[in-house]
Amino acid sequence: MLIKDKEIAIVGGGPGGLTLARLLQHQGATVKVYERDVNRDVRVQGATLDLHYESGLLALEQAGLMDAFKASYRPDADRLRIVDKNGKIFLDDHAQQEKSSFGDEHFRPEIDRGPLRDLLLDSLTPGTVIWDSHIVSLEADGERWKIVFQNGNTAFADLVIGADGAKSKIRPLITPIKPFYSGVTILEANIKDSEIHTPKIHDLLKGGKVMALGDAQTLSVSAKGDGSLDFYAGWRDEEDWVVNSGIDFSDNSQVLNWFKKAYPTWGNIWLELFEIEDTTFNPRPQYCMPLDQTWEASANITLIGDAAHLMPPYAGEGVNMAMLDALQLSDSLTNENFSDLKSAISHYEQQMFDRFAEIGKETLDNTEFMHSTDGLKKLLQMFGQEHH
Repeated sequence: MLIKDKEIAIVGGGPGGLTLARLLQHQGATVKVYERDVNRDVRVQGATLDLHYESGLLALEQAGLMDAFKASYRPDADRLRIVDKNGKIFLDDHAQQEKSSFGDEHFRPEIDRGPLRDLLLDSLTPGTVIWDSHIVSLEADGERWKIVFQNGNTAFADLVIGADGAKSKIRPLITPIKPFYSGVTILEANIKDSEIHTPKIHDLLKGGKVMALGDAQTLSVSAKGDGSLDFYAGWRDEEDWVVNSGIDFSDNSQVLNWFKKAYPTWGNIWLELFEIEDTTFNPRPQYCMPLDQTWEASANITLIGDAAHLMPPYAGEGVNMAMLDALQLSDSLTNENFSDLKSAISHYEQQMFDRFAEIGKETLDNTEFMHSTDGLKKLLQMFGQEHH
């Protein structure tokens, strides 16, 4: 095996990095995951994820984790309501008596990020994840790498895999290609105890998901298993809106006033999302890597997930792409048909480039039409519904 006796460092402990660690350990590889979080409980995990048959679920199956997933996912959390800016329902999955299930390629079960992270962490050999490891630099040390961390620690590895997200410290060592602004900015937040704090939207959600569209703007809301909800508003704006807006995003009254002005014709039901004090709002301009990106493979470093192919969230493919990256990279690294690591990595990267060219285009197309004046009509058509 090409990676026999090799020390592998995965930088980043998100779903992609942890899935890769599990798959490689499954094959007997020596792996460490370096994660900047101080411990596994320090950070609130983000929105609910829907895993896809051909990617996220396939990776979990190959990792031997489907039983753990079935014990942790949230049945019926994939049920979706598509509504207009006043909350009028145009598509309602809750009205369907039967839903597809495991083994059906159209079944996209939902799991909260926290439980997904927990089941992946619990599948690893104890001590695999080195917490409080915020990378400062990566330096060549002969054919190996020296990794320097903010806390003063260092580590060495024969192979480094960057799974460190949108602001990857690993990516610039591989390619100078940078992402471009998609034209859409998102404002996201988590609200605890949605039944108490946002009762109307809680009832609209019914434990599932809501997508609201109108006036070339969107609001996406998802219930979580802990009783909270996540939401993000999306709209077209200048790339530097966050800086130029002058809004203190820790002050909900300022954010509420902004929403009333920015979404002036939207119904009062949505005000619930902005009226709770102590809500942490996170503005995020949405970026995407060039769809035709490519680079020459290296023998000891590569990328997976957002570090490799950052894109907006409007196709639900981000985590699925990352987990499929993990599966295809682990398959390449453990494939006896490759004579050296460079050819194995090159094989994985070409698969990744080809997939991203396709999925990235779908994502950008969705981002474009959902934030157009007839976004609701087009989304309903995509789901086989008519807009009346």
